[in-house]
Amino acid sequence: MLIINGTVCTMAKKDDAPIITYQNGYVLVKEGKVSAIGPMTQCPDDEQIIDAKGRYVFPGLIDSHTHIGILEDSVGFEGDDANETTDPSTPHLRGIDGIYHADRSFEEARQWGVTSVLAGPGSGNVICGQFAALKTHGRSVDEMIIKEPCALKVALGENPKTVYHEKNHAPSTRMATAAILREQLFKAKEYMEQWEEYINDKENNDKPEFDMRLEAIVPALKRDLIVKIHAHRADDILTAIRIAKEFNLKITIDHCTEGYLIADILKENNMKVILGPMLTDRSKIELKNQALAAPGILANAGVPVAIMTDHPCVPVQHLLLCAAIAVREGMSEKAALEAITINAAIAGGIENRVGSLEIGKDADIVIFSGHPFDYKTKVDLTIINGKIVYERD
Repeated sequence: MLIINGTVCTMAKKDDAPIITYQNGYVLVKEGKVSAIGPMTQCPDDEQIIDAKGRYVFPGLIDSHTHIGILEDSVGFEGDDANETTDPSTPHLRGIDGIYHADRSFEEARQWGVTSVLAGPGSGNVICGQFAALKTHGRSVDEMIIKEPCALKVALGENPKTVYHEKNHAPSTRMATAAILREQLFKAKEYMEQWEEYINDKENNDKPEFDMRLEAIVPALKRDLIVKIHAHRADDILTAIRIAKEFNLKITIDHCTEGYLIADILKENNMKVILGPMLTDRSKIELKNQALAAPGILANAGVPVAIMTDHPCVPVQHLLLCAAIAVREGMSEKAALEAITINAAIAGGIENRVGSLEIGKDADIVIFSGHPFDYKTKVDLTIINGKIVYERD
């Protein structure tokens, strides 16, 4: 497949340099990967040619925090598998075991250029379970997987507090939420050390008893797994940073509604932020300081920002709209485009596969009829793994 004559915006991350853009460029796809990219003056020949003249060519968009397929569209309780609220600590739950691959929301994602999503459990528990990074096209969840697990989901603040207060069970305070999280991390650390001692000296150490819950936390302690921490309010964000330091965790702050109020602290602590959902009402107390200007404030302060829909809170097909509104409210176009491509990939630990058009990466490509932030623009073509999965009539 050879895409020619387009305005090719690679979104390749080169520090603070401008986006590498070819005003009249091409993208060559072979065996599902980007094989070559550059100006039309260097364009090779190919049998399957897509002429993108007058249009914009981008890497597929990435929604870095969703519950797509695990909170199914139009189904109700039978399709709601997001929260196993029978225990505040469920790190062993795998999102892929609850995601319905044929949820029509995946099709709507493709229609609007979203080719990858991070999806998994909701925020009813303190430790909620495991997120997966998925393509939005495939015959099964197993075919759609980019990386699984890609993150361990943790929730602070109002949600677990509310769920378990109603059950007359801890946590019913923020203190208890933090204490439960610390307790599980300490137990997992001890469990990990016992296994290491046993493996290094089996003759003098008893084999530890296998614990599926603690086993699921160990990769986070080893920094092999990102911890996605649901936190809206500034105090919860600061608790997330505090605990991350205590256990040397690699985290993202997800939602981060009041993050713009402490942007300097987030910058000082090298935090990555996944911001959203943006197009909602202030439906709960934690959202009272919600501001559409937040993405721009954080990005201008030097904090890496990804924008998410939290589907179905905002339907996944409106990811691009969320970024466009962030531009209207003060975010630069470059930062907003990064927030739904390369920054979203980095936040999910999948930047080696997706997020930019670079040689060797997956051929996930979107051709827009015009500039992505023009309100009249539509998606003309969506390509995943080098195959056309949506074409506008």
